[in-house]
Amino acid sequence: MGNLLAGKVAIVTGGGRGLGRSHALALAAEGAKVLVNDLGGSVAGEGGDVSPAQSVVAEIRARGGEAAANAGNVTRTADGKAMVEQALDTFGRLDIVVNNAGNIRNQLFVKMSEEEWDSVIAVHLRALYTVTKPAAEVFARQRGGRIVNTASEAGLGGYAASNYAAAKEGIVGFSRTLALELGPYGITCNAIRPRAGTRMAGAVDMKKALDLARQGKLPLPDFMFEIEEMAEGTETFTPELVSPLVVFLCTDAAAHVNGRDFIVGGGEISLVSLPEKQRSVFTAGRWTQEELQKLLPKTLVRGLVNPAAPR
Repeated sequence: MGNLLAGKVAIVTGGGRGLGRSHALALAAEGAKVLVNDLGGSVAGEGGDVSPAQSVVAEIRARGGEAAANAGNVTRTADGKAMVEQALDTFGRLDIVVNNAGNIRNQLFVKMSEEEWDSVIAVHLRALYTVTKPAAEVFARQRGGRIVNTASEAGLGGYAASNYAAAKEGIVGFSRTLALELGPYGITCNAIRPRAGTRMAGAVDMKKALDLARQGKLPLPDFMFEIEEMAEGTETFTPELVSPLVVFLCTDAAAHVNGRDFIVGGGEISLVSLPEKQRSVFTAGRWTQEELQKLLPKTLVRGLVNPAAPR
């Protein structure tokens, strides 16, 4: 057992399997007491079973750590509040929240049902409110805390996952904004874009999309080819290669790291750049279409290529 997080208490949502399990074990290995939350549902977010959370708690205790299980649904406000209250009642404090719970309902947007959209948005985005809100209130009172949110490279562009991409990139915007709001209280909020072979990664039919891309029938971002092995669950992309960064972001050494997001996995950690203006044009008044039709093709949008143009 290490001691970088000795005396700290953490909540890890979706902590019963995959990345969440790895995060919970890694935090406990550095001395943190962990509330392991997991609904125990399918990758689509259906069903429920407390045993995955209980199993991780047993692992932590077997290694000499302290942990408790929670089977709350992160989409429910009452359950989020109950998680925070359980951490306080069980361990006496709360210092860390790792928002990791997720689900996936991949579908082409033109075929996507309202339920498929709403389910993914709820588990990834609504959960940020239900769990982080009561935790942030505690952090603000004690003037300190760490929040780590799970985003994804899917937010940079993917295939048949507009709901997932919208939710994940929303997490990045949320993290940047919360960092500004809570920073003055000594609280940091960062996001990670993990590369790991988990149940969710295995549920995505990456092979079909990559085959189409190689045939020139589907434009995909380069990172999709970089993580081709991920869905196969190879040792190159294990959850255990992601968790060290999560732990680092919760330690004193990362007190100055706030509002940033990182790609992590497969032996790589990359700091993602903040969005910035590439080039600009200006006018003293209101743009007319005549001006834009003449000016923009020669300046602002010059050289841009539509990667998804009809073939």
